[in-house]
Amino acid sequence: MISEQSWADARVLWDYHQMHHELRPCSVAIGLGSHDLGVADTTADLYKRGMAPLIVFTGATSPTTRERMPRGEAVHYRDRALDLGVPSSAVLVESKARNTGENIQLSRLLLDGAGVDVASVLLISKPYEERRAYATTRKLWPEVEVVSASMPMAFDHYTDSIGDSRMVLDMLVGTLQRLLIYPVRGFAIEQEVPDEITAAYERLISAGFTTRLISEKS
Repeated sequence: MISEQSWADARVLWDYHQMHHELRPCSVAIGLGSHDLGVADTTADLYKRGMAPLIVFTGATSPTTRERMPRGEAVHYRDRALDLGVPSSAVLVESKARNTGENIQLSRLLLDGAGVDVASVLLISKPYEERRAYATTRKLWPEVEVVSASMPMAFDHYTDSIGDSRMVLDMLVGTLQRLLIYPVRGFAIEQEVPDEITAAYERLISAGFTTRLISEKS
């Protein structure tokens, strides 16, 4: 049973994790692989709306996606986009990345190899990964402008769509922890984390939402 306080704290983190960027056309759209096909749906929609002339889907598999996406997250994302009407000529696939840093680094190498001039990136992720994906890209690819995007969805609707509320709250907590510790490790730029965000995060940890936390030892 999730308490009312934990639900309230989760909503605070949910809103913080989203960058609320205004969408605009970019050189390329990069869809970050995960268990959530909504990323592929959003990327395809933004392509069809003229927000980018080219898509890169990036991602291998993880323990979460190995059974659902056995050919790799990026490959399944590409299939989804083609089903939604995106032409195959507009999609590049990077199928080796196993974390967000590799998503960015390997996508950049793929685009360089294809001779694509990239001045700006439309970065599509799960809603609660927007800020971390942004911070990672700004660290690893500082010369490009980054516009963060995700499927526009209310928190309650998202948790219902996933079907596992505890997992979503665990992910919100784990993602914030990475925002706090990854700048020290050189994986991301530092982000301002207001006191109310930290307080909500610490209450959720005390309430037991800890399965996605990682060791803070460098």
